[in-house]
Amino acid sequence: MLVGAGSVRRRLAQVALLAGVLTGCSGAAEDDARTSASASASADAAADASDTAVKSGGTIGAAGSACPLPVTFDIAKDWEAEAIDTGSDGGDGSAEPDSELAQELADALLHQGPVTAACEVDAKPAGNIGFLRVWTGKPGDDDARAVLKEFVAAEKGASKAKYSTFEAGGLSGAEVKYLVTSELLEETKEESAVAVTTERGPVVIHLGGMDTDEHRAMLPAYELAKRTLRVG
Repeated sequence: MLVGAGSVRRRLAQVALLAGVLTGCSGAAEDDARTSASASASADAAADASDTAVKSGGTIGAAGSACPLPVTFDIAKDWEAEAIDTGSDGGDGSAEPDSELAQELADALLHQGPVTAACEVDAKPAGNIGFLRVWTGKPGDDDARAVLKEFVAAEKGASKAKYSTFEAGGLSGAEVKYLVTSELLEETKEESAVAVTTERGPVVIHLGGMDTDEHRAMLPAYELAKRTLRVG
């Protein structure tokens, strides 16, 4: 609706310009038209920006939140966070073979490189298909970039990784943009992740998605998390 209003304003500016010419005041009318057109363009740009903005739905990571973590960050409005149960509660060693197989499969999904899945933030309530997943690891000597490289290397089908650095809330971390190709689906999609190291260990925040379109639609929520990232 804002874009439509901008179009109306542009038409009014054109009418004003024509009226000025007809009355012999073309110079002043042209100045007014330029001002109106400029204001209209600014309004349209602001409308476009608001379309891609995302509002915070709260902060997770602190003790007592949905996902206690070594860091805190904001999640997008309507996204739902839930801690991931890794099932690492020991056991008496009497599991059936089928249960052991299921555990092995679960372990393969819950661990990637040097980190273990700790939390997932579901985008479905906000209308997208995908998750913002948080992975944590044990304290060590690796910096954020090294952790991120191991994380990507452990993902089957990953390629064309491009690394960079970022800073937020006094933290210096690493970021990666890469592609993942599924042999089963014969499709390639974009994925993104950031990593930081803390006294309690490394943290990786990863955004996937059903496909590249879904991934790009969820990027504002990912950027919100990155921008508000703080040590817990």
